[in-house]
Amino acid sequence: MRAQAPGGGGGPRPARSRVARPLPPRPGRPELRQRWLVGIAAVVVLVFLVRLVHVQIIEGPALAQVAEQKRTATAVTPAHRGDITDANGVVLATSVDRYTVIGDPRAIKDFRGAGRPTVDGEEVEDGALGIAQLLAPILDVPKNELAAQLVGDTSYTVLAKNVVPEVQRAIAQLKIRAYVRTDLTSRRTYPSGTVAGSLVGFVDDEQTGRGGIEAAYDDLLAGTAGSDTYERSLDGLRIPAAGQESVPAVPGDDVQLTLVHDIQWKAQDAVDEAKRASGAEYGIAIVQDTRTGELVALADSGAVDPNDRSTAAVAAGSRAVKDVFDPGSTGKVITMAAALEGGHWTPESRFTVPYSFTTPNGQTFHDSHHHPTQRLTLTGVLAQSSNTGTVQVGEKIPLQERQDYLEKFGFGKPTGLGLPGESVGIMPPADVADWDGRTRYTVLFGQGLSVNAMQATSVFSTVANGGVRMTPTLFKGSTGADGTVTPAERAPGERVISQETADTLLEMMEAVTEDGGTGVNAVVPGYRVAGKTGTAQMPAGNGWTYMASFIGVAPADDPRYTVAVFLKSPHSSIFGGDVAAPVFSDIMGFTLQKMDVPPSSTQGKRFKTEW
Repeated sequence: MRAQAPGGGGGPRPARSRVARPLPPRPGRPELRQRWLVGIAAVVVLVFLVRLVHVQIIEGPALAQVAEQKRTATAVTPAHRGDITDANGVVLATSVDRYTVIGDPRAIKDFRGAGRPTVDGEEVEDGALGIAQLLAPILDVPKNELAAQLVGDTSYTVLAKNVVPEVQRAIAQLKIRAYVRTDLTSRRTYPSGTVAGSLVGFVDDEQTGRGGIEAAYDDLLAGTAGSDTYERSLDGLRIPAAGQESVPAVPGDDVQLTLVHDIQWKAQDAVDEAKRASGAEYGIAIVQDTRTGELVALADSGAVDPNDRSTAAVAAGSRAVKDVFDPGSTGKVITMAAALEGGHWTPESRFTVPYSFTTPNGQTFHDSHHHPTQRLTLTGVLAQSSNTGTVQVGEKIPLQERQDYLEKFGFGKPTGLGLPGESVGIMPPADVADWDGRTRYTVLFGQGLSVNAMQATSVFSTVANGGVRMTPTLFKGSTGADGTVTPAERAPGERVISQETADTLLEMMEAVTEDGGTGVNAVVPGYRVAGKTGTAQMPAGNGWTYMASFIGVAPADDPRYTVAVFLKSPHSSIFGGDVAAPVFSDIMGFTLQKMDVPPSSTQGKRFKTEW
């Protein structure tokens, strides 16, 4: 046995363990940290540099453009619309400067009233109420009502229109351009009121012609709008040193009409009185210079005032070109012209004229009055306005010739006035083979076709002008902003009948206004008058009505003017010699005196009216 070690332990001694001592910390490496920091900084700088390059070089132009657009404003400068004047320069239409007041409710939310002078002793509040405090006394509207208009999410709301310059200047002195601005506009005014009111027309809110002369000559009157482009600050004020560009507006031309203001007034007054006295539905009066075709007056009863836009009447236009009707007996002048020009009859050709006449094809016609059988010359047929006699006159005139003369005298064609709403009338079929058995005769005495008042008047002016038809016109010329006057271009006249035929027919028409004629009420003291009465039947609902008329020229020995008068549905009498002829005398007498036309100094031929 192995002896036991002292101490009682018999086993081997355990080995002595070693404890690991921690190593001392290594010294720091600042260069590594610096590298990281420099790297991170370089990356950040690079990112910013890339972004800067992108913004400055790539996006720069676009961003600059956006910024410029935000601070750039363009104001439209309206062109001054040209005036409309009569032949002597009397203004019928003109334009005056006005302003539209516009608010910006979005911007007004940020308005601060602090620091502003008090209004009516009260501090100016913020926002819409504060702007309303400032504006209400100037615009003369209730403060609360105005404040309600200034609240919203829009940047454009119209607060007032047609503001006069004095009010605009008062708004400008408030220095609230960032919230409220005033835009220059224009307002059309008509100083002559109802004189030529139905003829002059009107403009819309954009100052564009929408009726009458305003529409017919809009291209001359309108001009070209200009513009003013500038940069503005956040408060809406113009930046003086910033770039700006202005394109000046080009004013419209002034348009001069051939109308004479005083004669236009007289014509309107005369037809208004005739309408009242006769109980007619309406009246029309035309005064035309026979030598040039220029209209001296074109009048409608009940003429409107273009300054009054409370009704649609201002847009109605002139009945002288709009309404059509059978010419009636005034159309017999064309038949007489064809009879003389074609050599079919002479002024003293003889006719037996009964009250009732039946044509070879079985059509029966009557005169307007019962009468025993008369023995009339061609002149007498015209002077007595006999339908049955005119039918006999026409039997020698071929159908195509009847059609040709209607067209030569301007029926079925535009008058040339160019007024909106004009009707060319209604003609029988272009192919005379399609005329029925009655139409071939009714056209001889002004029935079976329809014309407007201007077309009917032009027939008489053509005869008075030696047989040469001049295109009717209202346009005398225009004047540019620089004072350049451009006269109207005149189309050459078109010969319809010979001078000899015209002179003969004019002398025959004098018999109408002499004793025994239907137009004795058309006499103008001191002047020889040639003309023709008319009473045309017109459909009206389920029945019939009449257009009573008289068209004549004076002086017959040296024609200067044609005057035409039309009255629809007169109650006192349906005959033109009764109701229209006296109005003709009144207007013609005034015109001859106004235009200093000397009285007649010679006597005309007296063709026999009976045999």
